[in-house]
Amino acid sequence: MLYGKEHVQRYQETDGAEGHDWQGTVTLLLTTTGRKSGKERTTPLIYQPEGDAYLIVASKGGADEPPLWYPNLQADPEVKVQVKGDRFTARARTATSEEKPALWRKMAATWPAYDEYQTKTSRDIPVVVLERV
Repeated sequence: MLYGKEHVQRYQETDGAEGHDWQGTVTLLLTTTGRKSGKERTTPLIYQPEGDAYLIVASKGGADEPPLWYPNLQADPEVKVQVKGDRFTARARTATSEEKPALWRKMAATWPAYDEYQTKTSRDIPVVVLERV
């Protein structure tokens, strides 16, 4: 099973032929710029399409702090995305409180553990919308 740096490398090398389909769901690659380091970091994340956009969840397995990529995209919402062989720039935004319930249900349908993750923390786990620019 692929994960971490190996997942990113194989995904990039094969245009997602290896790494896109993962544990019964699908992943994209998100590249953010470090708010302190200024360095680009790429993370494989479960996603779902939403119209012309893509949804991801800043869950970190239900930890009380968000994954490192989330504060980075809040500081600089211009991100790079790869879905299979499609590489593009996107603007990331946190789903509004009005949007979130339906988007959360969509993401939990593809990865049911998201519901469990939310029970582990008092942090409101965000759904992030990646809109192609």
